[in-house]
Amino acid sequence: MTGPDSNDNDNDDQADVEQLADALLAAAEDSATNDPGPGEVVSEVWRNAAFALRRLGIDFMRRYNRLEVTVEPETLSGPVLFVANHGFGGIFDLNVFATGAAMEQMQLDRPVTILTHQLAWTMGIGPLIEPVGARVASRRSAEEAFARGEHVVVYPGGDLDAAKAWDDRNRIMFGGRHGYARLAIDNGVPIVPIVTAGAGESLFVISSGERLARATRIDKLLRLKAAPISVSLPWGINVGAVGLLPYLPLPSKIVTRVLPAQVAGDGEDATDFAARVETAMQRALTEMTVNRKPLIG
Repeated sequence: MTGPDSNDNDNDDQADVEQLADALLAAAEDSATNDPGPGEVVSEVWRNAAFALRRLGIDFMRRYNRLEVTVEPETLSGPVLFVANHGFGGIFDLNVFATGAAMEQMQLDRPVTILTHQLAWTMGIGPLIEPVGARVASRRSAEEAFARGEHVVVYPGGDLDAAKAWDDRNRIMFGGRHGYARLAIDNGVPIVPIVTAGAGESLFVISSGERLARATRIDKLLRLKAAPISVSLPWGINVGAVGLLPYLPLPSKIVTRVLPAQVAGDGEDATDFAARVETAMQRALTEMTVNRKPLIG
């Protein structure tokens, strides 16, 4: 199952705008009826702003980055752990919006919790994205979500995967992390991999800056293992800030593929399960980029 054609996109986008307007109107009417306190009004404003930003990001990618999503038909009968790869950046990563578009296309039947780096809350952005499901990345956040019957999204590579140099842009880099596989095994949920290609071409990353991160101790202070040195618009040559701050991406074509669900085999430990998932994701990413031309796709 592939993404809709351009005419369907226009119709869907118009419907999304109308739904957003209806939601805002309903919220305003509800506020007028129930006479909410100041705190409730602020919360509703943040919630609407978060959903509007998410909608804007996905629509931007569909037009500007020609986002194409492929979902292999599959019925999800319960909560799953979505495992996705980073493109570039953390808070402002095109892959995050691509993942959101993929889940929209899957028409999920339950809420989604997105595990997000603590830095988002350190920077004061966390509360702004909580309405769309963002929670501090931790085992506790994930298990609480599963207990509520929700899906969970995790980007296991973290900053290592999000700060890849240009030469590594088509690699899945989870750094040997397998906690997500243990989480899936312990909670009895399957893993559904989501692989996205193209975001690494939205700017030029000279170096991941891992040595710089250690030298400046931001690996200890901010729990960041990379300080990427990049060239982007409008920041030019920059160290560390791009991806934490928004940047103007180049119009690289973005392609996303949702792979079939995987479950741990009898007696399979977390390390082996994680290796199998990562191998499947790398195989898909290699297939998606084997004849790819930068920017063009």
